[in-house]
Amino acid sequence: MERRTIGAGALAVGAVGLGCMPMSWAYSGSRQRGEESLRAVHSALDAGTTLLDTADMYGPFTNELLVGRVLKERREDAFVSTKVGLLVGEQHVVANGRPGYVKRACDASLRRLQTDVIDLYQLHRADPEVPVEETWGAMAELVRAGKVRALGFCAMGARGGRRSGARLYDATIKQLQRVQQVFPVSAVEAELSVWSPEALESLLPWCQARGIGFLAAMPLGNGFLTGTLTPGEGFEPDDLRARHPRFTAEMMAANQPIIAGLRRMASRHGDDVTPAQVALAWVLAQGGHVVPVPGTKQERWARENAEAAGLRLSAQDLAEVRELPGALGSWD
Repeated sequence: MERRTIGAGALAVGAVGLGCMPMSWAYSGSRQRGEESLRAVHSALDAGTTLLDTADMYGPFTNELLVGRVLKERREDAFVSTKVGLLVGEQHVVANGRPGYVKRACDASLRRLQTDVIDLYQLHRADPEVPVEETWGAMAELVRAGKVRALGFCAMGARGGRRSGARLYDATIKQLQRVQQVFPVSAVEAELSVWSPEALESLLPWCQARGIGFLAAMPLGNGFLTGTLTPGEGFEPDDLRARHPRFTAEMMAANQPIIAGLRRMASRHGDDVTPAQVALAWVLAQGGHVVPVPGTKQERWARENAEAAGLRLSAQDLAEVRELPGALGSWD
């Protein structure tokens, strides 16, 4: 698989990463099976994927434990990214950016991951009660201590409701400018997909201009862009899509033209090419510093996603994506 650089030149990863969150968190709990998830991670590594993206809050903690079982056997094959800064309660999630907590959380993540160094340590969410420079400074100390190789900033949850356009990530960019004065940012993780392209307006160009890697989260639109979901089928109560404004039966039906367009493009590249692979290839085409991180818990999809690294979209394909209708949500 093609390698792409995350920040500093020494941080090279496979062009398509693996989001491990669905294995333990946020998606249909009844379908989360440890052994199947382990096979998915091994299959991704076999296909050339190296970036494994997890977080201490996924589970909480169980996702890091699962990834740690793989790292114990195949540490040299993997580039491990985990996150800090969010605590999970009974019915809520709260930020914690206190320096002492960050250092304790890192040690705990290292134990769960069964490794002596984290390749990319990301701030999951800035704590509004703690200056972000203090949190970032504690993370920088972990780099100097040899426990972490590089730092990343997660901009998930920063989109601010229905707003769109270049101002969408203004607050995130201001935070990034502040932490850059403390220690270099190697990667930023934010949503980017065919149906959520907002990061193209300002956040991705900001990263590109500074040699910062961009990890594209949810590049398959929470599974919608795979074309495998049926409108009206419904989701389990613990599945985040059960409350997502684009996943009501009506909105899934209304957004089918997006899938139809991806299918049309896939058919031009071969009978075995899927809409999901076209969606990932579109993300890859947004710049050599962009690494899509599709999440899955199934071996089959992990292999298919990795194979998208070899798909090159034509100018006609890219033009057609630009002409696809925008995604609709229940607010529309």
